[in-house]
Amino acid sequence: MAGETANNNQIVIPSLTRVWLAAVGTNAPADATAVMPDGWRPVGLTTEDSLKFNNEPNFEQVRSAQSSYPTRTFQTQDASTIEVDLQQWSGPNFQAVYGGGDIVEVTAQDSKKHYKFTPPRIGGRTEIAACIEVVDGGKHYRYMVPRSMQMEGVNTELAKTKEAVLPLRLAVQGGDDSDAWYVITDDPSFAPPVVTPPSGG
Repeated sequence: MAGETANNNQIVIPSLTRVWLAAVGTNAPADATAVMPDGWRPVGLTTEDSLKFNNEPNFEQVRSAQSSYPTRTFQTQDASTIEVDLQQWSGPNFQAVYGGGDIVEVTAQDSKKHYKFTPPRIGGRTEIAACIEVVDGGKHYRYMVPRSMQMEGVNTELAKTKEAVLPLRLAVQGGDDSDAWYVITDDPSFAPPVVTPPSGG
């Protein structure tokens, strides 16, 4: 089509994704390819189609008798979530999925060590920082979430015929003094346009 800007290099096919978690306040990576700073932990293997980042702002509309259309629309809140199904069972992954909790060693009758995981009590959930990493060839994207919290129920299917996954569901937390989330990338199509100052005087 005439005038259409078509660039198939701007189609993103995530060939590799990773999810990282850290304590709130852990240093964020400086760019899209830097080694993750100390304190960040990969959650490991995830199911291939489960990773989603959702952004769902809410709006209200003002209606007036003089118009069939809204005469004003304003945003009332913002909401973003991370969804992914974890394939690797571990203590830290259980704590992430259930919003915290405690793990202690318990006395066992056999020679192996045994551990007890207790989910957090009401009011005891903890916030965590999160990073979603997406790689498409030479392009890298990192969704950085400084604060998030597990705020959904946990439904784990224990079926004989497939792996049992841990459903990680995080709600982005925000504040007026910081970015609730942001993306850092080396994709050249994100470069801001060059503004040329007007000539003459």
